[in-house]
Amino acid sequence: MMAETGTISWHLSSMHPKGHPYPYLPSSLFKTLPFSTQAERRRRANLSWVLGYTLDRVNVLGDDHGYGHTGCVNALSWARNGDILLSGGDDTTVRLWRMETSDTIQDYPFMSHCVINTGHRANIFSAQMLPQSSRIATAAGDTQVRVFDVQSALAPTNVAQDLTETVLSTNQSCIRVIRCHSDRVKRVVVEESSDLFLSLSEDGTVRQHDLRTSHSCRGESCPTPLVEIGHELSTISLSPLTPYQLVVAGRSPYGYLYDRRHLPRTLKQEWGLAPRSGKELTTCVRKFGRKRLKERQMRPDHITGCRMSSSNGHEVVLSYSDDGVYLFSTKDEENHANDMSKSPVTKSANLMHVLDIDAPEHERTSWSAEPSEPFSALDVEDGEPGMPIVMPRRRYTGSRNIATVKDVNFLGPEDEWVTSGSDDGNFFVWEKSSGRLHGIYEGDSSVVNMVEGHPHLPLVAVSGIDTTIKLFSPTSSSSAFSKMAQAQEIMENNQRTTTTRFTRYNIGALLAEARIASGGEPITVQIPECVGQ
Repeated sequence: MMAETGTISWHLSSMHPKGHPYPYLPSSLFKTLPFSTQAERRRRANLSWVLGYTLDRVNVLGDDHGYGHTGCVNALSWARNGDILLSGGDDTTVRLWRMETSDTIQDYPFMSHCVINTGHRANIFSAQMLPQSSRIATAAGDTQVRVFDVQSALAPTNVAQDLTETVLSTNQSCIRVIRCHSDRVKRVVVEESSDLFLSLSEDGTVRQHDLRTSHSCRGESCPTPLVEIGHELSTISLSPLTPYQLVVAGRSPYGYLYDRRHLPRTLKQEWGLAPRSGKELTTCVRKFGRKRLKERQMRPDHITGCRMSSSNGHEVVLSYSDDGVYLFSTKDEENHANDMSKSPVTKSANLMHVLDIDAPEHERTSWSAEPSEPFSALDVEDGEPGMPIVMPRRRYTGSRNIATVKDVNFLGPEDEWVTSGSDDGNFFVWEKSSGRLHGIYEGDSSVVNMVEGHPHLPLVAVSGIDTTIKLFSPTSSSSAFSKMAQAQEIMENNQRTTTTRFTRYNIGALLAEARIASGGEPITVQIPECVGQ
């Protein structure tokens, strides 16, 4: 069986001895090949077809002997059109991984090409390279955003020396330290600009940074935030197709869609709402929420991950702590509810739906649309009361999101699949259109937090509590790391409530609770060795 894209043939059995159905090509080739529109469509269709196969692990980046990271890997992102994989974590370093072109034995021979000693004083949660540049922005638990220039490491003479790892000190590479935030900075996201990027913090703000200007982060001199909301924020996403829109979420039952084209006061007055106090520069135009299961009414909500579709610009996935992953659309009207949100659903029913098993009638209970009861000191008010609420189109279950903060993502050139890490050390892949489980794969010895698909190749990078990064790619043969044979047992274990499970609050919530209990004064809190996100 074979599929062709331009002059490239992708064979299922003869391309590699391990049976991986893809050609061995550096991703930089995709930037130079003169693809026509038709050829590009064929390439994307072929990539989608190949990703439908079972994944297998093809490489491990780092080891337990000092090569690579020495702590949890919390940050993963592909840069330069997929030529570079950025990683960062608890060891406060950022690493740039590139394929070693002289290695013709490994399928994807990524090597650590450069390591940046960032100078951050706490865990790095996010790292992104700005487009068309050699600059990298990082976000960390020390409340700082830092910007580094790695042009020297990416110079052609250094790139040619594949086996040489360049080590950059803070003084050599750091060009900007931004202290606009007052709490941990969880995410940075880039736009189609080498100078502009956004940062999101647990202080409840989203800020835009322009490297063409400078300011002193003292007093009230920092620029006005784009978003200012009354609770902790954990995650942010925007789509290159609709860069004027962004979705943010955190310690709240809702994800919030903001539109930078609208002035806050004008739009709210059109809705007949009193403008909320605050100085933010953009407007919330939608809230994404779901009806809560009755058994979860007394639990505070936390959305740990969100992602906007890069292929259509309107689909959004949100990952709820101690719950599932939900699919929304920015095109849906407020109070939109499809059959999924109307029908009776329980943990057992969701498991059997994902596995295509009929649920016994007596195991069903109803959803509750009523708001939950107050949650003591940790409960938060809705940051945008009165805004239209959009209900989900679909729910994806089976993974477990309690111990650390899980991100969520789409996979495939048309975002055909939804993926998330899990507390059981696996990552899950669901078919987006149906919600059916597509794959379960062992990605970490403890917890998987991050799953990032390559923009052009059938390659998936996974990280979590381990100090290493795992790479997965489709195979036409058996997969040593697929857990689909144990799918029902794994999903039942993940959904079973036990007295020995991790506390549902992540470390950020524990620290917040401790601060509240101590009247806001800093105190010492005993936390696990690897705090993840």
